[in-house]
Amino acid sequence: MRAPSLKSLRFAALLGLMFGALSLGEARAANPLELNFWLSGPRYDGNVADCDKALPTIATQFWEKESSFWNSPLKITGFSAVHETAFRPWQSDNIPRRYCTGDAMLNDGKVRRVHFSIIEDGGFAGYGQSVEWCVVGLDRNWAYNPACRAARP
Repeated sequence: MRAPSLKSLRFAALLGLMFGALSLGEARAANPLELNFWLSGPRYDGNVADCDKALPTIATQFWEKESSFWNSPLKITGFSAVHETAFRPWQSDNIPRRYCTGDAMLNDGKVRRVHFSIIEDGGFAGYGQSVEWCVVGLDRNWAYNPACRAARP
């Protein structure tokens, strides 16, 4: 890669000064052509799936995390006592979430508590629902510590 020439550096500096001088004018409101009227803001309906719908996703993601990152053979073999703990616990303008908790049976024979939330429009690029979860005692990267408290409302 060759170094930029002196002429191109001078041109870039002059261009920067021109744009800087143009921005020194007084601030004005956007005109109708500058408004993003098609981006009117979030419209949340509160259509969040029931707690039971997230269980297969949690089991799959738990197995992927344990096997890929922690080299562990742990898997969730079943769930019990799954129930909702909160729905939209904050103001109504926030992203709707359904908070749930339950017990997860692991293939090592231990039953551990799992806390999770289902988030409306929380999927990739805001499309679809997503699930955030934490298994108490197996939050190895301490993302929701202590005892998965940050995964609860």
